[in-house]
Order: sequence, then structure tokens, then C-alpha cells
Amino acid sequence: MKLLTSLIALGFAAQPALADPDPADWSAVLNEARGQTVFWNAWGGSTATNDFIAWAGRRVAEDYGVTVEHVKLTDTADAVTRVLSEKQAGRNEGGAIDMIWINGPNFAAMKDADLLFGPFAEALPNWQFVDVEGKTVQNDFTVPTDGFEAPWAMAQVVFMHDTDDLETPLGSMAAIRDWATANPGRFTYPQPPDFLGVTFLKQVLIDITEDAEILQRPATDANYDAVTDPLWAYLDTLTPALWRSGRTYPANGPAQLQLIADNEIDLAISFSPGEASTAIESGQLPPSVRTFVLDKGTLGNASFVAIPYNSSSKAGAMVLADFLMSPEAQLRAQDPAILGYGTVLSMASLPEADRAAFDALELGIATLSPAELGQVLAEPDPSWMTRIAEDWTRRYGTGQ
Repeated sequence: MKLLTSLIALGFAAQPALADPDPADWSAVLNEARGQTVFWNAWGGSTATNDFIAWAGRRVAEDYGVTVEHVKLTDTADAVTRVLSEKQAGRNEGGAIDMIWINGPNFAAMKDADLLFGPFAEALPNWQFVDVEGKTVQNDFTVPTDGFEAPWAMAQVVFMHDTDDLETPLGSMAAIRDWATANPGRFTYPQPPDFLGVTFLKQVLIDITEDAEILQRPATDANYDAVTDPLWAYLDTLTPALWRSGRTYPANGPAQLQLIADNEIDLAISFSPGEASTAIESGQLPPSVRTFVLDKGTLGNASFVAIPYNSSSKAGAMVLADFLMSPEAQLRAQDPAILGYGTVLSMASLPEADRAAFDALELGIATLSPAELGQVLAEPDPSWMTRIAEDWTRRYGTGQ
């Protein structure tokens, strides 16, 4: 938050980029990209993701003569700070970073401070296949992307349930509350401020709010209480029925999975549609576990890539961003044996052969198909969850 505030306060003017490649002239982009090296700054904490990035690098080298160097990050804000420092030093060309895996506040910070090249994303050839209607690919935590970042993976809330004890999917957060109160001790969620625990609170709020559009605007003193009162009423009813009567919570997602494995709970939230299948395959979950989404849809967000304004390989970065949206790359990323990420593509927009390849992909015994995942609902404005997480801790997080 401190970084975001400082960037906005600086209010830098956009720099002219007279020689920047034009994504609308794709043949020229391809010609300029050949021989370039793209330093892609991306989170490096997952071996599977690192392997996928290495594969993508090999493929764009083979087809387009672009070399990809993965700069492994532990915190995306470090890359944002690097670009900002270069701008402060007047290094408006030849920057050290050519592409960043980014979303949320980090994207907002770079966009507000004019640190991004673009717009480019919606002019890329593979944009024609992106699902702009059913997925949140044109807004990033309520901030319009305006073509300054290209989507390459989707995360979406699903609920994992042990069908030995909970056979039928539940279609709403109200139904989950009613089931939990009828089956005390068999449901819980990770303790906020854990990311997945906060995600549960967001999903409740979105599903029970009559006009969820208000959540796309910042929370204010004037609207906060009226919007969140139903959430607290919901949780007041749910909490005593939780595992250990809501007196304690699992610390995170893996701890929650262990509770299912130990047959202590029957229902859990996940932000990865393929997580249950992967856990079944590895023996972490029993084979009776399946997943479902809610009738009105579930919360989701996209992972994006963006190009700094002073990248020295803008053409190469656009080629890589376009490849990541290609049916080939998206199919590989969705394979649970590779990554199990959700696709950003619309099945209806794909050529028949590509659609057939997605249809034939074995997603895993508990993984819903892209069509079954249904509507992806947008993230609320971050201001809501900042206040809600604090209030949750005050109300429920101190032990009952």
C-alpha cells in the first residue's frame, strides 16, 4: 500500500515512445522481435510454474527467435520498484525488465504512474479467442486494464465436497449456511487474513448482496455498514456451526485439505478448480471428493502480463504475451499434469480442432469443465476487504 501511495503521489507524466512497435502491424512486430531477449519477471515459487515458463520460452525461441529469461521473484512489488527507480533516474529506454507477471494493486500502481507500455493486449492476434464476456479479463481488481496487460491464466472459486457425506452440490452461500447449521462441525474456512479465508468472505458478500455492483466501487463510511450488515448476520449464524464451533480455524488452504483427508470436515473452499483432482491423484484427498460452483457464479480473477514503458524488447514481450494466450499454451497450462490453471479462452471462439483438444483433455476426476465452471464474478474493490478483514478479526478472530 505504501508503494501504491507513493507512485500515485509522484504523478509522473507519460513518456513519448516514438519508436515503439505497433501491435496492429503484427508482421513488423514479429520482424523486430526476432533476436530479442525478454527478461520476464515472474513469481518463482512453484516448480511447476517455472517449468511451464521454461517451456514457453523454448517455444517462442523455436517459432519466433525470441529468447526468454525468467527472472524469479518472491514479491512482484520488487519489479514495480525497479521500474519506478529507473524512471526516477531518467532511464526511459533500455530498462532491465521487459515483462512482469502482475495483477491487483501492483498493476494499479504501475498504471497510475504511467510505467506501462501500451495499450497492446487487445490488438494481439490471439485476443480473438479470449473470453471477454464470461471471464474477468478486462478488469483487474476493479481497475480497467485498457489493453495495458494481457491475461494468461484464470483462478476461480470452487467448493470441494466429500460426496460420501455431502452428495449434492449446494447452489448458494445461503444453502451452504443452512447445510452447515444442519451438520455442525463439518465445514470451516482458513482464518483471515489468509488469502483463501478472505476470499471466502468476499464470496459470501458477493453472493448475498442484492446489488453486487456496489462492490465495484470503493467502500465509504456512508455505504459500508448497510452493505456489510447482511455479511455479519450470515456469519453470526454460520460461525457456531463451524468446525470446533468457530473457536479456531485452519491456518491456510493445505491445512483445510488435511481436515477433509482426516474426515473432520466435508466441505471446503478452493481458488483452484483443479486442486481437488491433483490432491486426489497425490493421495492427499479421498477419491470421493468432487467440486461445484454456485448458481450465480463464483469469484475469479486473471493472472496478467504487462510490459514496462522502458522495456528494451517490447516486440519480443508482445510475442511472448500473445503466445501465452494461444490455444497451444492455454491447453498445456490447463493440463493438471502440467499446471491445472484455468483458461482465459472462450471455447465457442476456438477453431474446431482446438476446441476438440480442450474437450479431450483429461482434467481430473473432480475438475469441472470450462463450461461447467460457469460465470466468473469480478473481484470487489480492494477497499471493501481491507475493512472487512479487520472487522472479521475483531468479531470472530480472537477466539470464541
